[in-house]
Amino acid sequence: MIGALIASLRPRQWTKNLLLFAGVLFSRQLGEPGLALRAAAGFLAFSLLSGAVYLLNDVRDLEEDRRHPVRRLRPIASGRLPVPAAWAALVPVLGAVVALARWLGPGFTTVAATYLVVNLAYTFFLKKQVLIDVFVIASGFVMRAIAGVELLLPVSPGTEISPWLLMCTFFGALFLALGKRGRELSNAGEDAHSKRAVLEHYTPELVDGLLLVAAAASVMSYALYTIWPGTVAKFGTEHLLWTVPFVAYGIFRYLYVVWGARSSEDPSQVLLADRPLLACVLLYLGAVVLILYLRA
Repeated sequence: MIGALIASLRPRQWTKNLLLFAGVLFSRQLGEPGLALRAAAGFLAFSLLSGAVYLLNDVRDLEEDRRHPVRRLRPIASGRLPVPAAWAALVPVLGAVVALARWLGPGFTTVAATYLVVNLAYTFFLKKQVLIDVFVIASGFVMRAIAGVELLLPVSPGTEISPWLLMCTFFGALFLALGKRGRELSNAGEDAHSKRAVLEHYTPELVDGLLLVAAAASVMSYALYTIWPGTVAKFGTEHLLWTVPFVAYGIFRYLYVVWGARSSEDPSQVLLADRPLLACVLLYLGAVVLILYLRA
């Protein structure tokens, strides 16, 4: 049962929580052990918090998941993790989140609590509202980035994150969420409504158009961030502009993988399974570290 519980927390989804390191990375404090430790604690807190949300979501969608060709294999839907055990597991999981959040400070605690409330609203209502569903998913990524700054403020008050970087995070996450909806719609075919209610309101043409808008907004907002006067003044260089091709390629590659092949509906799985995309992410991070830290 322990294995089923861990699987229900979906550790493969925890790659999304790497955004908790954005604050310490872009504030050029990654080499500070104390701050890196706080970022790691924030990563763990959000991983457990999102895992608790997944547990609640799987209990809430039990019957719907049992009709889905893939989600029916999840521990709760398949019966490997009984529903009472899932409810009981929420107590220690959320208890650990509360303990970590209290240590990381009130700002982090506020963001984490907001994330939980928004995701509860998503689980019980908003996931069935067309367009709002993907906006809520995207807002979760923005909250992760904000939390990555808030956890540093108690010990590094000058830390801040650019609004342009937050906009890039939002549109990038919106792009990923729309790609997921598009793949779900394609895989579901005429049986879309029975597998996810909101898919009834989406069409391939609508998703394609929205994907193009989100992709363009992601690249442009990141490009503007790299040359924005505040960014150049903060880092003393315009060389971040050279990382734009990595962002553009990553977005185009994800679009190719999602639509050009019958891949997973899950963006996290796409990132881990597609080697060119994973290599692009690693090269991007390496380039950022070189540009920011060699000049620090």
